[in-house]
Amino acid sequence: MTRLLVPFAIRAYLAGGLVAVTAPVIGSFLVQRRLSLIGDGMGHLAFAGVALGLWMGISPVWGALGAAVLGGFVLEVLRARGRLAGDLSLALIFYFGIALGIVVLSAIDRFDASALTVLFGNILVTDWTDIAVIAVLCAAVLGVTAVFYKELLAVALDEETARASGLPVDRLNVLLLVLTALLVAAGMHVVGLLLIAALLVIPVAAGSRLAHSFRGSMLWGVAAGFASALVGLVGSIAQGTLASGGAIVLTAIAVFVLATVIGRRAARRHPRRVGA
Repeated sequence: MTRLLVPFAIRAYLAGGLVAVTAPVIGSFLVQRRLSLIGDGMGHLAFAGVALGLWMGISPVWGALGAAVLGGFVLEVLRARGRLAGDLSLALIFYFGIALGIVVLSAIDRFDASALTVLFGNILVTDWTDIAVIAVLCAAVLGVTAVFYKELLAVALDEETARASGLPVDRLNVLLLVLTALLVAAGMHVVGLLLIAALLVIPVAAGSRLAHSFRGSMLWGVAAGFASALVGLVGSIAQGTLASGGAIVLTAIAVFVLATVIGRRAARRHPRRVGA
């Protein structure tokens, strides 16, 4: 019990809670728009950004953020102009990001255990500076989302109708990708760049099993994300050797399964209420 309340554990709870609460908010828009894999693309690009940041002597977080934002902008331009199909664009980003990151890290002789930490996260070694950066990034994501919630929702529900109504759809699409990039950078220390997409999608999927409105799914998703981070971290810290990022994501999957079971039982008992 004492181990669960030591300083490094408290910092882990704070970092994990911040990211786990924020991720489903952005993930709700991505899932609605069938862009569930965009977080993977951002994560792979962010890995290249980390490598370039180390090469240029800047913070890996800012390198990851810059690469993710730039990649998201390029992806949206390609998607909007119809130059590449969405899945092909994502595949190119996946391979380019990982390959560039590996090449740069090996060239500067930094392809070591620290690279795996970036890919899979190590929330138990976060310090208060990391917490501050994560808090600022998450606050920015939540604040901007709150300001542009109606506009982002309109685009997510029907892009063509939103465009016809005069909304700046292209700019809102870029904004959503920038917010996703901020979240990816914030989650780098929590579950790693290869697993951050899971927190964007799985809690939202769990929320959709318990609610039948966008806002309801988002709120349930936030609750599922927070519960997954807390339970996963407690299990990881108590056991001592479990990888925290993997424990959080596996817990999120378990929450999704539980939400699916509960949702089906509710549908059988109250079909009219659930369908309303």
